[in-house]
Amino acid sequence: MLRYRFTSLIAAGMLLVMTGAASAHHSFAMFDQTQTVILEGTVSDFQWTNPHAVIFLDIRTAQGDMETWLFSMNSPNNLRRQGWRKDTLKTGDKVTIVMHPLRDGGKGGMFVSVTLPDGTVLGDPTQTGNGPINVPTVP
Repeated sequence: MLRYRFTSLIAAGMLLVMTGAASAHHSFAMFDQTQTVILEGTVSDFQWTNPHAVIFLDIRTAQGDMETWLFSMNSPNNLRRQGWRKDTLKTGDKVTIVMHPLRDGGKGGMFVSVTLPDGTVLGDPTQTGNGPINVPTVP
């Protein structure tokens, strides 16, 4: 009986820790959703991975230097339901990305939409309401 209680206590503790980590992971606080930025560049990588797909975009600065930016997307499962495939973006594609930048000014942001080389626009439907995602409002 004591062994059963100990095992149950350990399992409950692990579940509590994992729940906290999952909750923290889904915070959008790192993105400035009051700002929308449009960038043009060349896809250097498109990672179709969990928990979030990622676009790496090479962007030429005004000084002529090349910078690689990272854009966090939805999960592949959700993207697939929105019409995406793992080969939707290819290395070398010249695209325009709309995103919400990182608050710390880093080279990246939260994906909003992309215009593909053929002019097709693919977006994240969670972004269509023009309001921030999961950001508490103060009355």
